Amino acid sequence: MSKTVIIQASSRSNGDTGSIVKHIQSYTNYDIIDLKTKDIGHYDYNYQNQHDDFPGLMAFIISHYDTIIFATPVYWYSMSGILKVFFDRISDLLRIDKDLGRKLRGKNMAMISISNHDDIMPGFSMPFKESAKYLGMHYLGDIHASIENNEISDQVKLRLLNFIKGLNTKCQ
Repeated sequence: MSKTVIIQASSRSNGDTGSIVKHIQSYTNYDIIDLKTKDIGHYDYNYQNQHDDFPGLMAFIISHYDTIIFATPVYWYSMSGILKVFFDRISDLLRIDKDLGRKLRGKNMAMISISNHDDIMPGFSMPFKESAKYLGMHYLGDIHASIENNEISDQVKLRLLNFIKGLNTKCQ
């Protein structure tokens, strides 16, 4: 089985996204990287931000994991700003660290979106699917999870479990 990491991308480490991520970790033991705890600057055309956490973090992720699951709250019908900055910085791997960027080819990507409603706008997953395709990664799928009244319903827990089982099957 491949080694999997969940990239948690919320403005609150212990919010709803964190609850979903911790729930998944409780039955998978997937590693978690919380982007809130990292210093990652916005994309810079002059690459003046190469001393932040992004280059080392990406080198670590690429060398240790075969599957990357992005977990993001839904902010204004889109991924979180923290995750958007992270995605923008992948451009560094296409421009100045191409050897590292090429190592994303063949890896797996999936996405979990989280909100307080059990629905998601059509097209939310498009940036993930298209980024995976552009980077030569395998897009394994996505799921939307909701938390209402600070609780994960049994129905959502079951859907998450089935989603993770499906990912594990695709990674074998």
